Amino acid sequence: MDEFKFFKTFKERGEWVELRFMAEAMRHGYKVLMPWGESSPFDVALYFGSRIVRVQVKSTSSRMDTGYFCQFTSNPKRPYTLDMIDFFAACVIPQDAWYLIPAPVLLGKVRKEHIALCPMQRTKANRYHYECYREAWPLLRPKPEEKGRRAR
Repeated sequence: MDEFKFFKTFKERGEWVELRFMAEAMRHGYKVLMPWGESSPFDVALYFGSRIVRVQVKSTSSRMDTGYFCQFTSNPKRPYTLDMIDFFAACVIPQDAWYLIPAPVLLGKVRKEHIALCPMQRTKANRYHYECYREAWPLLRPKPEEKGRRAR
């Protein structure tokens, strides 16, 4: 955490990244809701009238090989489930890149607790599974068939 010495803890850095996500979401035209306290399994919600999209915000600055290592773990006593979260928003801080990943991609049949995010030049074609989610802000909008669905 050397390049972020102004943060005393990873919790402080996480709060800063959540604020950055909310500002960026608003810049993309989303209405942002923030749950009160720390008891919600998600960090931010996006409001679409009768539909709320729940977002868990993560960040990384841990360089590894041709990318950055990002963890998607939670409290071991209360692991993330598809009933809790709709999307993960992961910020690669040194590259100022956002990944908007649908929760089923990480919490589906094969659970992924950490992945490599590679927002720089590609060197091996088969290693970039998550680049389709980089800056994929439109994915956060509910699909037309979901608009009439019950709010969560």
